[in-house]
Amino acid sequence: MKKMTLLLISLCMVAFLAACGTAEKEEASTTGSTNSEQKVLKMATSADYPPFEYIDTAKGSDIIGFDIDLVNALAEKTGYTVKVQDMDFNSLIPALQAKQIDLVLAGMTPTPERAENVDFTSIYYTANHMIVSLKDNEVKSVEDLDGKTIGVQLGSIQEEKAAELAKEVELKVENRNKISELVQEMKAGRIDAAIIEDTVANGYFEKDESLAGFTLETAEEEAGSAIAFQKDSEYTKEFDEALKEMKENGELDELIVKWFGGEQ
Repeated sequence: MKKMTLLLISLCMVAFLAACGTAEKEEASTTGSTNSEQKVLKMATSADYPPFEYIDTAKGSDIIGFDIDLVNALAEKTGYTVKVQDMDFNSLIPALQAKQIDLVLAGMTPTPERAENVDFTSIYYTANHMIVSLKDNEVKSVEDLDGKTIGVQLGSIQEEKAAELAKEVELKVENRNKISELVQEMKAGRIDAAIIEDTVANGYFEKDESLAGFTLETAEEEAGSAIAFQKDSEYTKEFDEALKEMKENGELDELIVKWFGGEQ
């Protein structure tokens, strides 16, 4: 009986020690996952800019688009996980400066003024400006803007374009936070036209037959869109190298074809 009791005690101790070992392994595994979670980067965008970034309410509440696919591909190459949040466009650079976020993909043009406050990668997409108006009150030329009110997205490169046009013809410029607001303002009769990037405008034309537009002529190629990071960010070089790889191996062209229907 004593031998049996000692045997049972020994077995219990072995089981107890084995359980402790398993617990230690599980704790070590949890610590490892915590370290991987530290590689999550916070990205902000302005999800009103199809096909770059938008929410298709008919399919769900997730932000989708060209920029989202692009950042996911870049994150996979660089070994990061990216968490995306929606902001007004004019809040994006201040959020980077305040270190509330790590990067911005929002069809953003790397102007010299912006580059003073944030870092940019190389250009990943180039588009042109378009004057959009209602077909019932169509603006067909820059001269047609004389005496009219034109809308632009607050904080966008189109603000600068409107200022240029104001030197050619007499016009009033109105700012709004979102592209969708500009379209609604036209329909409400509060503005006569809007300056919108052509790829974005084409997306609206496909869904709304009441809209028309023409592309503005440019003396030189537009600056295009780049990824913005905090000033002196450690991530800029990593993502720029991954972006160059996507350009060279054709992956970027594949995304462009998917979202815009043609290569740039």
